[in-house]
Amino acid sequence: MNPQAKLISSTSLFLGTAITISSNHWVMAWAGLEINTLAILPLISKSHHPRAIEASTKYFLIQATASTLLLFSSTINAWFTGQWDITQLSYPASCLLLTIAISMKLGLVPFHFWFPEVLQGSPLPTNLLLTTIMKLPPTALLFMTAPSLNPTLLSLMAIASAALGGWMGLNQTQIRKVLAFSSISHLGWMTIILIYNPKLTLLTFYLYSLTTATIFLTLSHTNTLKLTTMMTAWSKFPPLTATLMLVLLSLAGLPPLTGFLPKWLIIQELTKQELTTAATIIALLSLLGLFFYLRLAYCATITLPPNSANHMKQWQTNKSISPLTSTLGTLSIMLLPLS
Repeated sequence: MNPQAKLISSTSLFLGTAITISSNHWVMAWAGLEINTLAILPLISKSHHPRAIEASTKYFLIQATASTLLLFSSTINAWFTGQWDITQLSYPASCLLLTIAISMKLGLVPFHFWFPEVLQGSPLPTNLLLTTIMKLPPTALLFMTAPSLNPTLLSLMAIASAALGGWMGLNQTQIRKVLAFSSISHLGWMTIILIYNPKLTLLTFYLYSLTTATIFLTLSHTNTLKLTTMMTAWSKFPPLTATLMLVLLSLAGLPPLTGFLPKWLIIQELTKQELTTAATIIALLSLLGLFFYLRLAYCATITLPPNSANHMKQWQTNKSISPLTSTLGTLSIMLLPLS
């Protein structure tokens, strides 16, 4: 990809995110989301593979539809209340439309179908952006409008996301699709607590982004896209794959690793709000995700392929590990024990 084009796309990506997060006016927030969408499209389709072009087309159509719904929602609210302020969303139809628009942008159930396909068609560095930075502006809008949204609808969508993310990830062999369903499952955890404690939603998002960034950087370094290639990666990068196993277990939420902290606090908060049933259901649904995280961790460090692998092996490997990957890996594993 042309360095100038890459620089413009990357700058626009951060600019769009900053505009949306810092704006109080709906039109400015919408403009930031549009800049974000247009900035990520060249990064998705830069390989010119038909699957990448298909992924970028799907991404554009979904994001454009969601942005239109968001602008329509804010216009209806301004028509009936005279307010363009993001925090002054009070008209019921606007609240419902906004929930649908943000759910489409994030990939919450039942608007999740595009997300695994887009991740499967994109390169690993772009996947890192799609699962972390691109989810920050919609999450910020949810945070700002949380008091106006319907708690029952959000709870139902959250439980459905946790269930489907865990269930659909069980039979995947492509690592990018596994991480896509993992993202849908984690979105369920973020959404269920949004109304009762929005700060916990942000904490969950930050820790999820930290852990996912570590996993994608490690996969990019080892050039791993499938479970079969993951099985042979440990002989080339033993320390890195051992770290990857612990980071995957942290993403699963096993104590005493960092990923356990948000789940612990969310279950505690739901219990305080007398939502014991919802807390029990979402805790049990996380066991589905635990199964495929354990399978990934098992493939990363313990098993050898039972026969000769049918993929191209690297005859010379890059042994140097990025300091960023090492730092993020340490934080993903040790942040909770250290604190």
